[in-house]
Amino acid sequence: MALARQDYIAPWWTYWLHNFPHVNLRFQSVDSDFKPEDTNYQQTLIFLACVSAVGLGLSLLVLSVYLTCLFRCQRKEDEEVKRPETCCVTWAAVITGLVICSAVGVGFYGNSETNDGVYQLTYSIYNANRTLDGIGSMVGNSLSNMRVGLKEHLERLDEIFSPRGDYTQSLRFLQQMSNNIIQQLTAMPDTSKVQVDLAAISDQTAFIEYYRWLAYLLLLILDLLICLITCLGLAKRSRLLLVGIMVFGVLTLILSWASLGVGTSTAVGTSDFCVAPDKFIVNQTKDSLSSDIVHYYLYCSQTLPNPFQQSLTIFQKSLTTMQIQVQGLLQFSPAVFPTAERDLLGIQRLLNSSEFNLHQLTALLDCRSLHKDYLEALLGICYDGVEGLLYLCLFSLLAACAFCALLCAVPRAWTLIAIRDRDYDDIDEEDPFNPSRRIAAYNPSRAQIHSFCSYSSSMGSQTSLHPPLPATSSTPEYMNQSMLFERNPRYENVPLIGRGSPPPTSYPQTFKNIFTQHEDHLPVYD
Repeated sequence: MALARQDYIAPWWTYWLHNFPHVNLRFQSVDSDFKPEDTNYQQTLIFLACVSAVGLGLSLLVLSVYLTCLFRCQRKEDEEVKRPETCCVTWAAVITGLVICSAVGVGFYGNSETNDGVYQLTYSIYNANRTLDGIGSMVGNSLSNMRVGLKEHLERLDEIFSPRGDYTQSLRFLQQMSNNIIQQLTAMPDTSKVQVDLAAISDQTAFIEYYRWLAYLLLLILDLLICLITCLGLAKRSRLLLVGIMVFGVLTLILSWASLGVGTSTAVGTSDFCVAPDKFIVNQTKDSLSSDIVHYYLYCSQTLPNPFQQSLTIFQKSLTTMQIQVQGLLQFSPAVFPTAERDLLGIQRLLNSSEFNLHQLTALLDCRSLHKDYLEALLGICYDGVEGLLYLCLFSLLAACAFCALLCAVPRAWTLIAIRDRDYDDIDEEDPFNPSRRIAAYNPSRAQIHSFCSYSSSMGSQTSLHPPLPATSSTPEYMNQSMLFERNPRYENVPLIGRGSPPPTSYPQTFKNIFTQHEDHLPVYD
């Protein structure tokens, strides 16, 4: 029985994933129908996950070949290039960082979409489970009223009305109507098994989804941390951070390919279900429910008759007939049998309770409630759920490619840092033009030099200022002369314009003394 569905249309990406090649581990083509209990179908999903394992192997192989070539072909000495070119490494790090950040953004969106879809699925399953629980409760209460409560009242009334044959005949009629109601209620499908199945499915789905969401969240955070540590390691030129980046980069590369394989197989399997969900549900319920009942709830069309309508009608008519009989007995029998009034009122209360259960049962058995939950579950898992899985697969693919490029760039950065440290180690400490030696040669005499331009000196007044004595040092005279005209600490106390300190009065005489001391070293031009 095939009907055209108008309220649910599978999205295009589910058809795209459904058309993926379904091949088992023996490389045999398998039907793409959703059959999770079939061994061959399970092997097709495992095969899709193994494709990502092949991608991981190729990535590690390419990375190994690149690193081998890099360490074997690098030049040990390069006298011409004193400062290695780091442009390629910088741009590679920048582009890789941008790709990782973009992939993490896509991953956060996909993780949220998948979680929303699965939450809508489990929420709809819980609602359907409550509906089935209500149906079972109404049927159980009505059966209990007919089998236990009504039977006790009728047995006592049968003893009371034994002298009157017309009253006992009414009791027999009530018992007959009660048997009709019991027969119709027992013909109802047993929802207890379906209810247990739905509860187990919803609980297991919620449990798996929680840990899936948490695992992807930790993976996204790990990617961001590695990206930040990479930037810090390249900025500080820290070899320790680069080693940590290599170790965690390889780990994240493996996790990215693994998540890609799991996400792809899950998306394909879910899409196989979403393309033909009705067919799978009919096959799963054919042993416990009739096809008319299943199609009634799956399609909820006005052209389909309610399979419970006949039973509900007989239930209603039997209750109405019993209420009329009890009302007649209450009108005439208490005058003859006063003790029968209590049991008749008890039967009337049971019939009123059964009528209330009948109205509740009629509303619960209507297809609109369960069909609404069914559609919401399909929309949640097939639209938001599969779409989120596709975004997560894109995140895994981008992250895997980005970390592969990052692992290729980090060894090159290590090499550049090693060349830079080697160039600094090659500087001769005895070179008189070495800045560190010049500072070291000058620092011992810094304590003997006093400022001669300070307006307020702790040594005395302005008239007590004297030019400093020439320092005795083994440094050549041209070095001392250069130190005079360089930026030296003895000029740090010179008052600046605008500070309110006038220039010292002894400044011309001091400058004249200094000029006289070094007059012999000044060049002479003819």
